[in-house]
Amino acid sequence: MKKWFMTSNRQGSVKLDAIPCFPYPEFLRGMHGYLRNEPCHLAAYFGMPSEEGLRLFCLVLDDASGKILIASSRLDPNDTSPLPSLTALYPAAHPFERELTEQYGICFADHPWNKPLRFAHDRADRSRTLNNYPFYAIRGQALHEVNVGPIHAGIIEPGCFRFICNGEQVIHLEIVLGFQHRGIERLICGTPNRLRQSVLSESIAGDSVVAHALAYAEVAEGLGQPGLEFDPAANDLGIERTVALEMERIAMHLADTGALCMDIGYQLGQVACEALRTIVINTTQRWCGNRFAKGLIRFGGTHYPLTDDLKMLVLKNLNEVETRYAEVVHSLEGTSSVLARFEDCGVVTRTQALRIGAVGMAARASGLVRDIRQTHPRGAYGKLIAHDPVAENSGDVYARLRVRMREVAQSAGYVRTLLDTLDCGMRVASLPDYRMALESDALAFSLVEGWRGEVCHVGITGSDGQFRQYKIYDPSLHNWTALALSVRGVGISDFPICNKSFNLSYCGHDL
Repeated sequence: MKKWFMTSNRQGSVKLDAIPCFPYPEFLRGMHGYLRNEPCHLAAYFGMPSEEGLRLFCLVLDDASGKILIASSRLDPNDTSPLPSLTALYPAAHPFERELTEQYGICFADHPWNKPLRFAHDRADRSRTLNNYPFYAIRGQALHEVNVGPIHAGIIEPGCFRFICNGEQVIHLEIVLGFQHRGIERLICGTPNRLRQSVLSESIAGDSVVAHALAYAEVAEGLGQPGLEFDPAANDLGIERTVALEMERIAMHLADTGALCMDIGYQLGQVACEALRTIVINTTQRWCGNRFAKGLIRFGGTHYPLTDDLKMLVLKNLNEVETRYAEVVHSLEGTSSVLARFEDCGVVTRTQALRIGAVGMAARASGLVRDIRQTHPRGAYGKLIAHDPVAENSGDVYARLRVRMREVAQSAGYVRTLLDTLDCGMRVASLPDYRMALESDALAFSLVEGWRGEVCHVGITGSDGQFRQYKIYDPSLHNWTALALSVRGVGISDFPICNKSFNLSYCGHDL
């Protein structure tokens, strides 16, 4: 019997003919065989059309061994019978299978609730629209529904939040995004221009520019160096990328700390955190000319190498931010009215987090320790930095806030460590090579631990060395489900929960 292809997050690329292709029943058994083990979770599951039929690809992360398992299955185009569902066995697979249904019309016989994800213009079933979306419904004289959105004040992305309430008790929340689907995956495949692909990757999520740009760069670098282990930690470029990633983590944790304070009317914490976030993003602007680091990450090189002056500015501003943020933390933890609104509120248990496939800080706040920087390190992680994940156990809003607080201090320490090893006086800039040829008929992926959790990019090239398929997975994919659970306060056995639209720049305050 063939085994799944085994690799690591540092491997450059994999030839498509090296990835085993199983009959679907065997493919399904293999996925469930791995995913029923707690250390394993699903990173990517998608389809790629071809003349021979739709080929399904699956990437499973084994956090215990640090290995990544890849397999595929080719569906017979003449066989339209329903397929057994992985979601029925492993609930965290629900958005992946829903996407396969929406894009290719695959019918899963026992999927608990196969609703559309985003209503792309080229969806398989054009009769399914937002106007006839199958919202979850509960009937009862004492119940009422509250609908929020999809139009919101400020800069929040379009999204519909439907609450079912019994008096003041919220018993169900359903989240519908996808009102503004931009099709970035298709746009990346539609252009051979590497610079345009880099710019597209930066626009996936406004709060995770570095994470997504870095993931794209590493996919392109993996395909540009076939058969080699790409190790940016061996050069200064990898150090600078990690500094940028950790600074983005600090900025967004500060922003969300302030947002949480705003949500409970604690204005002192809100304005203090907004001011500190401004210091961090203005430092990034001094580095590359953009507060959100657009233009900083490019594959194979950079236009903005750190100088001694920039290095000193980063260290100076980080010291100020860390000192002032510690005062904010002390104020929050010492104010009983703040703690009363955060503790025992919006609890997501470890069992729930495991079942829905939560990642990043949403998982770690519930005692489920998942962090790519430790289990699947790449670049400076695992070599220059021995990462120890921050975790809490209570799973409530306060636990998620505590993870943010502790990670700000941890990330600031990482930046200092990295900058201490960087000799800017000897730095030789390596400019991006936008004409770099990519390996043909190969697959490359990148896993990056962004501030919300693991970002996964997968690129597959054709015989011409251009992308045939490009998939982007954001940590919000499962963390929105955690948000719905925390609001509902009902059993996870009632599976229909929420959905997530890919390629949307939306940031949930409490995740």
